[in-house]
Amino acid sequence: MTRMSTATDTDRHVIAALVTNEPGVLSQIAGMFAARGFNIDSLVVGRTENPELSRMTIVVAGDAAVLEQVRKQLQRLVSVVKVVDYKDVPYVERDLMMVQVSTKGPGGHGGAGQDAGSEAHGRARSELIELANLFRAKIVDVASDRLMIELAGTEDKIEAFIRLVQPYGVVELARTGVIAMLRGDAGSGKTRAGAKPGGKATPTVDAADLPPG
Repeated sequence: MTRMSTATDTDRHVIAALVTNEPGVLSQIAGMFAARGFNIDSLVVGRTENPELSRMTIVVAGDAAVLEQVRKQLQRLVSVVKVVDYKDVPYVERDLMMVQVSTKGPGGHGGAGQDAGSEAHGRARSELIELANLFRAKIVDVASDRLMIELAGTEDKIEAFIRLVQPYGVVELARTGVIAMLRGDAGSGKTRAGAKPGGKATPTVDAADLPPG
């Protein structure tokens, strides 16, 4: 699904930063956002094709003007090679969730007697499987009293799924956080991107390693 941010006083920003693999980079960047009073909704760090570089995807809400200053400060860090803010451009984002949901039925009560309990289990299991199919989720583990479901999509999609399964009883839930990429047909030069200015040499970077934009 493609997302495009809208301009408000407090914007949701998805920021990608290409950083060098050095100790303390994560805490340095997180501390910069905290010092400005921004609450990070999610922060994901992963390897790229270049073993010397990692890609951070940060989701944060805040005043656009102030966050622009934070973005510029990020670009000045020695460990940061490039920063891209996916604001006002079409991009694709994904979040991955794994959730264990009880099959005892909504409210966790199986009814009176063993037969009623078995019937409630079967009905809840069928409903959850149907719900997972509607959201194109995967059943990755089945136990006697619960299902483990894997779902990838936008934050909105995952939040909607969580709301629907909550009445059955969420036993355990884990999410990876958001990753994002600019759409391939969005064109170049539209993102507010910044490359590392002159100064300390950074690892050799191919264009394919850089965040889109």
